[in-house]
Amino acid sequence: CDRRQRQMCIRDSPNYTVEKLRRKQRRRTPADRVLTEEILKKMKEEMKGIYWAVILSIAVIFVTNYFFPRKPATTPATPEVPAVETVAEKVERPLDNVTDETPLEVSEVLGKDARIKIKNAAVSGSLRIKGARFDEILLDKYKQTLETDSADVELFAPAKTAAPYYAEFGWLPQDTAVRTPNADTLWNVKGRELTPQTPVTLEWNNGQGLTFVRRISLDDNYMFTIEQSVENNTGRSIVLYPYGLISRFHNQAAASSVVHEGLIGVVDNTLKEIKYKDLEDSKKEDFKTTGGWAGFSDRYWFSAFVMNNAQSGTVKFSNTGKNTYQADYVGAPITVAPGSVGTNTVKMFAGAKEIKLLDNYTKQFNIPKFDLAVDFGWYYFLTKPFFYILDFLYNFIGNMGWAILLFAALLRFLMFPIANKSYESMSKMKKVQPRIKELQERYGDDKMKLQQETLELYRREKINPAAGCLPMLIQIPVFFSLYKVLNISIEIRHAPFIGWIKDLSAPDPLTLSAWTHLPIPGLLDIGVWPILMGLTMWIQQKLNPAPTNKDQARMFAMMPVIFTFMLGHFASGLVIYWTLSNILSIIQQKAIMKKNGVK
Repeated sequence: CDRRQRQMCIRDSPNYTVEKLRRKQRRRTPADRVLTEEILKKMKEEMKGIYWAVILSIAVIFVTNYFFPRKPATTPATPEVPAVETVAEKVERPLDNVTDETPLEVSEVLGKDARIKIKNAAVSGSLRIKGARFDEILLDKYKQTLETDSADVELFAPAKTAAPYYAEFGWLPQDTAVRTPNADTLWNVKGRELTPQTPVTLEWNNGQGLTFVRRISLDDNYMFTIEQSVENNTGRSIVLYPYGLISRFHNQAAASSVVHEGLIGVVDNTLKEIKYKDLEDSKKEDFKTTGGWAGFSDRYWFSAFVMNNAQSGTVKFSNTGKNTYQADYVGAPITVAPGSVGTNTVKMFAGAKEIKLLDNYTKQFNIPKFDLAVDFGWYYFLTKPFFYILDFLYNFIGNMGWAILLFAALLRFLMFPIANKSYESMSKMKKVQPRIKELQERYGDDKMKLQQETLELYRREKINPAAGCLPMLIQIPVFFSLYKVLNISIEIRHAPFIGWIKDLSAPDPLTLSAWTHLPIPGLLDIGVWPILMGLTMWIQQKLNPAPTNKDQARMFAMMPVIFTFMLGHFASGLVIYWTLSNILSIIQQKAIMKKNGVK
């Protein structure tokens, strides 16, 4: 070769290019090189941080929300005046619930006492005349299982049965010599059946000049109203304390980790959620309040007494022994002068957590935060609107499964502009993947130089590597809000879809063991929809550019498998939503890749 050809050969060789870059690097001042190294190091750390932030966010939120539900903040109990403390202790009735004898059948216990029938369109049951106790309430609109001959859901049950659960109300005297109605009082009844049209009235004379009257009414749903009055003909002033209690047996092992199950209330406009395990060893928590409500919360069912907003008193949550718990209140003292009548009114809710109904009660009776009986979770501002959107779509379509799919499509439509920019960026990244591989081969031993050249390539091609994470970060609260909706909404309980999905709130029943009739371990026993979800997630991942870091690449490759088995035991409605969302993402992403000329 002549001189000119030799220079061209040298200039085009890789060794010449590397040496030229090294000379250029050496011409920089030490300060420039240090600054460049710091910038590259910082950018490298930020890139790693973005990936790890996404993964850790999913893990932390899932683990915290699923396995370690938030513990309510507790307020130190305000010391009560001695008279109220003395009277409040009389509310506890641990021995009425607990017995070492063999539990009796509910029907057997119900047949022992005279009763007032309770009936409306939502509930049925009876009120025990002895003690005026609410101890039988059935929810007629809800069945225990999907079987056609399934029994109605049983909320309240009488004492001495396997799972007692009841409520009672009354008066406690300041003077222990004054007789007041108790659990053994036989009332005189006016009325044979408690319905929305026919309230009942109970009367009892204590033989000391006091006449107690109790008028009980019921609306068309789950709200009872108890109006109490006492006429004083003793010739002296009498001080009485109104009280109410809800007592129940509960096996802690049966408590859910998905939603709050335990004692619940709003006292002085502050929500209190207390797990059963928080009241072990006969512990108790009490709070001073004006107005408010308190009771017991299950996943779908709820009971609570509702105090008058002008009424002050003490609310107490306690363990009365042997898996028996109690929520009660003792109101401020009422002085009944001779010849006058003292009154007190309290309401009781006993029924299903129908969100729209709870909202109506909040407005109708001005009950503070009554909707928080439903455990909306951390994302209340999303979970509750999601429920109302799903409910609207359900009323429009007539099938909750299709409502969930339409909801997924609407969410994808709303997120279209953000997702579009993200997929544009990811398509460009996938397009330059071959060039990144060339850089890796050229600068494999010089990590700093590789990062510098890679970022320079991104800058020239106008690629933002972090843009692909934005839709995932937005979807995290959306996913967990929908997860909550499907777990807490009684409207989704036993709601069918198509085919084998008969309950969208339950996991997919068509599992591997159902196909093969083999004893497959529970974690591996997953249904059809979770497998479809995992497959769509895998396809979507293949459309994305692979991470340059090998450890990250392996970790991302495992995510479809991990999510398949994790969501295999979630509500099938959630899995169906995620599957369709993945399919829509795949379609959108492939269209953008085609537009950008990416194979």
